[in-house]
Amino acid sequence: MLVINSYYSRRVWLMLLLVAALSYCWLGNISLGDWAPEATATEQTDVAQANTTIDITARVSAEGALSVSEPALVPAPTPSRKDYPDVGVSSRSIVWVVAQMHLFFGALVLAVPIFVLVIELLGVSSGDPRYDDMAHEFMKISITAYSITALFGGSLALALFLLYPDFMAYMMRVFGAQMLVYAVLFFLESIVLYIYYYGWDALRYGNAKWVHLSLGLLLNAVGATLMVVANSWATFMMAPSGVNEVGAVIGNIWELMKGPLWNPINLHRFIANIAFGGAVVGAYAAYKCLAAETVEARAHYDWMGYTSNFIAILAFLPLPFAGYWLMAEIYAYSQQMGITAMGGILAWLFIVQAVLIGTILLAGNYYLWSGMSRTVGSRRYQGFIKYIAAVLVVCFLIWVTPHTLILTSSEIAALGGSYHHLLGPLGIMPAKNIAVNLMLIFTFMSFQLYRRSDKVAIVWWATAGNAVMIAIYVVAVANIIFAGVYYGYFTNTVYKVGSSVMQVVSTLTVIISGVVIDAFMYRGAKTIPSHWGQVSNRSQYALFALPIAFTWLMALMGYVRSSVRTHWHVYTVMKDTSPDNFIPSIGYAGNMMTIVTIMFVLFVLFMFWIANLSGTKQVLPMALPVTKGNAKEARGVLCYERRD
Repeated sequence: MLVINSYYSRRVWLMLLLVAALSYCWLGNISLGDWAPEATATEQTDVAQANTTIDITARVSAEGALSVSEPALVPAPTPSRKDYPDVGVSSRSIVWVVAQMHLFFGALVLAVPIFVLVIELLGVSSGDPRYDDMAHEFMKISITAYSITALFGGSLALALFLLYPDFMAYMMRVFGAQMLVYAVLFFLESIVLYIYYYGWDALRYGNAKWVHLSLGLLLNAVGATLMVVANSWATFMMAPSGVNEVGAVIGNIWELMKGPLWNPINLHRFIANIAFGGAVVGAYAAYKCLAAETVEARAHYDWMGYTSNFIAILAFLPLPFAGYWLMAEIYAYSQQMGITAMGGILAWLFIVQAVLIGTILLAGNYYLWSGMSRTVGSRRYQGFIKYIAAVLVVCFLIWVTPHTLILTSSEIAALGGSYHHLLGPLGIMPAKNIAVNLMLIFTFMSFQLYRRSDKVAIVWWATAGNAVMIAIYVVAVANIIFAGVYYGYFTNTVYKVGSSVMQVVSTLTVIISGVVIDAFMYRGAKTIPSHWGQVSNRSQYALFALPIAFTWLMALMGYVRSSVRTHWHVYTVMKDTSPDNFIPSIGYAGNMMTIVTIMFVLFVLFMFWIANLSGTKQVLPMALPVTKGNAKEARGVLCYERRD
């Protein structure tokens, strides 16, 4: 084991102390007085004993002046329509586009260093320099994306303060100096990011490599802290905590941050960011693979594309479960918000969500099936592909089946009601829970077959291990179907939610068991050579489809999450009285989501071009014709040739 010398040891310990300090600051129970001087601990105690909902302005009018000993809690502002600046275009549309672009690039910047650090650590543990080169090239994309993130972040802050001044004044008053801490963390992340990337070759070997890994760990710690802090602002707007009925701050900073939706959003965004980042870098690998001019380059980028797809789909598999947790917490906090999301005007957007998720799973599976052509050993499993594809397609069709159809009066009369007598039962959640869990299980099966295609198990219990794995698949699939059908259609409605937990446990059991069994079964297995680069171009096109579907999906669900607040800036605390205080039509929302998706794709292509340009070197011309315009340059080239 490598021993870090004292020169680097001091820096590693300083880094660990800094991470511990940041963790204490954000996980500790910090008093409000440190962050928001407007409300001291004494004032909070006094207000808890008094009627905190008294309108301070009314009391000033009635009594002439407030006594200095009375509480100074300030309620949320109540701006009128004239308090919102009119810039000639929809303020919401401006903030919508800028905020969504900032979130796209922020997700990419936060996600890439996470799996880059893991890949770099794999390179150290395995001694294979290819992992290190791949991790370094992934970070090249993140560097360009970081600059774009900062530009959109600054534009978002400017747009919010300009277009929604009262709302931003309230948020500044609620979170106080936390905004400044966020800015300090952003500068710290910038410094560590640039040192981590540009110091890669300077800290590549020996003890210096552990210093570089420590920098990567610090970068991810700061990035994760930035994410959870920003999430606390978003969840405060949806489910405010630490304030009273009129929006006056009565809690400390921890109570303001840790609302009922904070942890579900943190988990959901953490997983989603990794899947999204893997999809984007996978598109970069596909772009480089298609443009490769040598066999070696094509093989290298084919391997990068496989790794990226593996990251994206593996992170995507548990994402629906995190989404279920988030929606369950939204329902628990406010049934009205939950009904608005899944039973009201936004319900049809979940059909679009099903289409996008189905596209992601089908594209990911197609890439794996195409990748089986890299090795001869995959012929053992190619017969399973048609059955997996059939299950995925059937489940996808069930998932996109709506419950309530949009029909004219004549169509309703011809149909005999708003529900189709055969397809109607497929439109409710029990059927869709069956479909999504089966799609996840069979997607994992594709991964498992692909991972086994270049290996031959040599352990004595290989036959028994395969039998156990098959039994786990059969029992899990049967349990998912039984729980969905029996508890969803033949028992009381209250049991539907409980049945979904059984289905989730079944799916997770398959995934965890498959990983564990294969890890032991194929330890020291005989390896069949894989021929990287020998895949069809169609497989690379699947890698382009993934980031587009992911981007559209993120824009869609971001719109749903924001719209459940309806006409509130901060739900039940501060009303939105601007001209845009309504939920837009599905068509308008779809156009906006498509616009931001196209914009992001164009920026991503720009990033790919910049990353490729940085590695392009112009060939030195051997001779130049001497003209009046380039006489000096031509003489320089001729002198260079004579020196050689």
